[in-house]
Amino acid sequence: MALPLVQLEHVNVVAGGQTLLRGVSLTVRPGEALRLTGPNGGGKTTLLRLLAGEVAPVGGTRRYALGGEWQPSAVQARRTLSVVGPDAEAFYLTRDWEVAVRDVLLAGAEGEHLRLWEATREQLARLEEVAALTGLEPLLERDFRTLSHGQRRRALLARALMPQPALLLLDEFTDGLSEAARAELGEVLREVHASGVALVLATHRPEEVPEVGWRTVWVEGGGVVEGREWREEGKEQKPSARTFFSPLHPSPSPLIQLHHAQVFRNGHRALGPLNWTWETGQHWLVTGENGSGKSTLLRLIAGELHPALGGEVRRPFLTRDVLSERRRHIGLVSAEVGIRQRVSLSGREWTGRDVLASAFAGTEGFAEAPTPEQARAVDMLAERLDLQDLLPRPAETLSQGQLRRLLLARAALPRPRLLLLDEGLDFVDARSRALFLSLLPELVAGGTHLLVVAHREADALPGLTHHLHLDGGRRA
Repeated sequence: MALPLVQLEHVNVVAGGQTLLRGVSLTVRPGEALRLTGPNGGGKTTLLRLLAGEVAPVGGTRRYALGGEWQPSAVQARRTLSVVGPDAEAFYLTRDWEVAVRDVLLAGAEGEHLRLWEATREQLARLEEVAALTGLEPLLERDFRTLSHGQRRRALLARALMPQPALLLLDEFTDGLSEAARAELGEVLREVHASGVALVLATHRPEEVPEVGWRTVWVEGGGVVEGREWREEGKEQKPSARTFFSPLHPSPSPLIQLHHAQVFRNGHRALGPLNWTWETGQHWLVTGENGSGKSTLLRLIAGELHPALGGEVRRPFLTRDVLSERRRHIGLVSAEVGIRQRVSLSGREWTGRDVLASAFAGTEGFAEAPTPEQARAVDMLAERLDLQDLLPRPAETLSQGQLRRLLLARAALPRPRLLLLDEGLDFVDARSRALFLSLLPELVAGGTHLLVVAHREADALPGLTHHLHLDGGRRA
């Protein structure tokens, strides 16, 4: 019988003074498939990073048999295993480096983030094979930073496959992917698994992962329970459509006007030309395939990107159209915002309360202390969304899902005029999704207008009054 690929025995992991995993025992055997489920903050991502050798245990034992013999060192694991997830995206998006997708993949062949050598003939052949398998051939020369969220996931999957790993580690892999992309890459995972590669996948949406005979592992409170079947706790009870319609009468002044707006990212046209108006009383659903320009549109509306020469964005509802005003009156939740927040928190002694309260200043990573009235508003919303336990926590130690829950609350806290949700419910467990959805009718009744980017029907909220479909950066 073949040796396991990885074996954990009574392992503890501590970071930032917090115990993230305690007493974990788990074995991953060649060719098997493990599906990690459980609530936000349970320890799923930490467990993936532990298996990949990215974090070290402080108690218990971890050993690998990737080469057919037991070894305690994680050196080979660090070279051949990587976690496909938000942290890998953040490395490239938070550095002002132009890195072609081709070089991202070639760096992955040696377990690196950056390509520092000439590729061998074997690596170039592997690049062609992996690019064809994952459908990346048209994107190989693109700057990684200019890709859509879904395209970046595709590229990171390809990077992880480059060293021909015995084990593939996936963190919320289906988030950010269109239905077509989920189906296409699901077939890739089935093919990879059929070739003998073991899979470990963490997800809050198990119904979306391809069926490959998963062994379910429940992760909660830093511990694991094998064999516990997934059950969706707190399934979303979406408000009825009638509760979403804004009671406000349309005003003669629109909220957003785009005139011949185009956005270019490193020479690539990501959006436009686009003429579009968002009127008072309208709530929009924006759809399109990965790379169609949806996220670019939201960042343009929020003022994070600017139109090319000849294009115009008008925000008539703002008294002063400057960044601080835009951030106070336009709430945006997206993968990019999450990555920026994660980086801004690095090395800072900020708590979850500080992250939430910074909404009033419209800043990221720094803010004045909230007023007593603002502090009360923070406490009230935290109680409403069951975030009280996250307020005193060091923000650096929060899981991806916990941080996303705070960022959803942060976007809603100032009762913004516009609330932009770019796959905003990604990374969030079912109960937390339900709590946030229950807040939206109240926001709309108070004058908030919604714009939602969604690939899933379940995330396309009822009562959205208008639909914009993008194809190749243009209105379809």
